[in-house]
Amino acid sequence: MKKVITIITGLLLITSTWNKLSAQSETSETTIENYYKIKWGFAEEFITLWKRNHYPLLKKAQEKGDIITVVAEKPTLHSGEDTRWDFKVVIRFKNLQAAFDPNLTTPYKKQLYPDLDKLNKEEQHRFELLLAHWDVLVEQVKL
Repeated sequence: MKKVITIITGLLLITSTWNKLSAQSETSETTIENYYKIKWGFAEEFITLWKRNHYPLLKKAQEKGDIITVVAEKPTLHSGEDTRWDFKVVIRFKNLQAAFDPNLTTPYKKQLYPDLDKLNKEEQHRFELLLAHWDVLVEQVKL
């Protein structure tokens, strides 16, 4: 019974949070930080593939107005293995719907990449280089 109550409480919390975000979604800019932890020695290859295959799609969405900014960073110093990330992309979207639209960049793929098989193979390889990937929805704190 405890497990059922815990699951229901969790679902209610998720629903409440989503409803709050959805209420703001039409007008509020949304920022998501994407972190990538890459196999040792393959960070530059991953970044090269990301810049060649994914960044142009984001730029098209930016031209359309769904994305406001795209900023990529990599650390200059190392950290511990448990906290290590090798590449971070911060994307500011015009609203929550754009941020969570699974087809945001789909219309541009065929336009930018006539050889979709090559694109898919390179993207599959890029993800094979990953050890971990996480996205963080962030909001500014007024000070």
